Amino acid sequence: MSRLTKKKKEHIGLSPYALVFRGQKKTEKSVLRGMSFDLEELIELDVKTPEQLNIFKKPNKVNWLNIYGLDNVTIMEELSSVFKLENNILSDVMNPSTRPKVEELDNGIFITIKMLQYDEHNENLLVENLSLIIGNHTLISFQEQSIHAFEPIRERIRKHKNKIRISGHDYLAFALLDVVVDNYIYIIGILGDKIESLEEEMTSDPKKELLESINTYKRELNFLRKNIKPAREMILNLVKLESEFIHDENRIHFRELQDNINEASELSDSYREILYDQLNIYHSSMSTKLNEIMRVLTVFSVIFIPLTFIVGVYGTNFENLPELHWQHGYFIMWGVMLIATLVMLWYFRRKKWF
Repeated sequence: MSRLTKKKKEHIGLSPYALVFRGQKKTEKSVLRGMSFDLEELIELDVKTPEQLNIFKKPNKVNWLNIYGLDNVTIMEELSSVFKLENNILSDVMNPSTRPKVEELDNGIFITIKMLQYDEHNENLLVENLSLIIGNHTLISFQEQSIHAFEPIRERIRKHKNKIRISGHDYLAFALLDVVVDNYIYIIGILGDKIESLEEEMTSDPKKELLESINTYKRELNFLRKNIKPAREMILNLVKLESEFIHDENRIHFRELQDNINEASELSDSYREILYDQLNIYHSSMSTKLNEIMRVLTVFSVIFIPLTFIVGVYGTNFENLPELHWQHGYFIMWGVMLIATLVMLWYFRRKKWF
């Protein structure tokens, strides 16, 4: 199955305001998890009813709602009603193929980015769309499935009465985006280790399997770059955004986020160049190996050409071949052939042809 976005035929021509899920369902049931906290108090619960959403509108607390599963239209309508969210924004949320972007709203900031996870068991990349809405009193995050990438953030909130408990919704949004970018760097590191390990095999014994590995890593790296480049553009626009929903004291953290995404982008570019270099080295090595084989075969061919000529001459059926009647003619022929072979081998070695 392709990991790249495909538009379904039935979605063509739909209104941009229509609350229709336009992706592939990745979870059986949509789940809302909420946290409301300040320096002293923490409330954490799974939201079951629309009334419980009001808990996460307290102006003197940091309120975080996280939604797993984007296909439940009822939940989206409840969020729209309680938090006054525009349908065109929720429509983008329900479209996992939405390109990473940042958009300033009347009552908040809308952010969407691709989140990548490395599946160590199957050794492949998992991708899902992450959307954030930073509001006055609430941060709402939308995920396609229950990947526990943000569990370290929740643990920080639960266990520590520190900066994350008092720095506002924009700092919490930064923390979530930081997890996404850190995963980019982590995945590039894993892929980079595999790419660098190819170099030793490349110099010792280039095999056909190496070409398959190089092509596999090229596909993975291109997939990474396809997601990192738009994310980099989005974060750059976020840093430049002049919005009341991002406090001045937290802007430095978003600039750090920009540095991290730049690092991820540069690393992906570096490993892409390394892969192309390795591909060239592989083809050069195979060409050199083929030339070595052809050189050995050529030497043997050159040696056997005069021997074949001698055997051919004395293999003719003419009656008048004086050497045929020599008593030691057979041994003389072998001696001539052996001397010719030794002379040619000596000459080739002198010329350093082998």
